[in-house]
Amino acid sequence: MTISDIPALNATLNAVATVLILTGFVLVKSGNKEAHRKVMLAAGVVSAVFLVGYVTHKALIRGVHTPFGGEGPIRTVYYVMLVTHILLAISIAYLVPRTFLFAIKGDIDRHKVWAKWTFPIWLYVSVTGVLVYFFLYRWWPAH
Repeated sequence: MTISDIPALNATLNAVATVLILTGFVLVKSGNKEAHRKVMLAAGVVSAVFLVGYVTHKALIRGVHTPFGGEGPIRTVYYVMLVTHILLAISIAYLVPRTFLFAIKGDIDRHKVWAKWTFPIWLYVSVTGVLVYFFLYRWWPAH
């Protein structure tokens, strides 16, 4: 594995997290709380591994910005997506552990209240994380 492999690995982790988050949502809506708990914990672990990979990659490349190669309207789409992704990802670093904490403590009412906000934000961050990878490295790489 090389440094250049890390972004693809991180995108894969985000994709797996997306599937787990959606699966957890379906499971809790169907009343399968035990399976929901296991899947959401797995989503949390996958997201934590992603974060370690992301920070490691940034450290190894010394924080160098990866340029976006798209031009015209797609450039605006990309940067709007990127800015919202970054801002919401910062919030997820607080929201997910806090939401988990309520569930772990057995405070399910507060867990549900927080999860109504955490779920869509976490899902958005996971999906846009994959899209950022494709925009930067596959669809519009800078030359």
